[in-house]
Amino acid sequence: MSLGAEILRIAAEYPESRSAILPALRLAQEEHEGWLPPEALREVADALELAPAQVEAVASFYDMLHLAPVGKHLVEVCTNLSCALLGAQQVLEAFERELGVRPGETSEDGFTLRAIECAGGCGKAVVVVVDERYHEPVKPEDVPAIVEGLKRGS
Repeated sequence: MSLGAEILRIAAEYPESRSAILPALRLAQEEHEGWLPPEALREVADALELAPAQVEAVASFYDMLHLAPVGKHLVEVCTNLSCALLGAQQVLEAFERELGVRPGETSEDGFTLRAIECAGGCGKAVVVVVDERYHEPVKPEDVPAIVEGLKRGS
């Protein structure tokens, strides 16, 4: 089934097409190798008969949606208040050292590092989301083992 047809199938489950923006964007992101290029946003907007600005507003709001290419591995460090108070900056800096990139960059071996606003795990801060898997609580000294595990494939 084409992406457009799949989006229409999902949209039929909602009272208004705009209610299907988020699931449609997640499908489009899967289709486009983990990110949403401009043509994917237009495809979703066209399928849902919405203004492209409406679709882009949703895509730019949610951290799990990516408007730029990401690497093979995505490392996201929560920097919201709870995590910030318990050392998020130090954890982020530890990942910078281990991966050799700054937030928003991708290493040559395929690791993208991101600082995110919230991972929804305030009770176990600092939260790090690696390839959609939560690690909590993370301390700077935990970072080398996390990175080594990713490089080993575990």
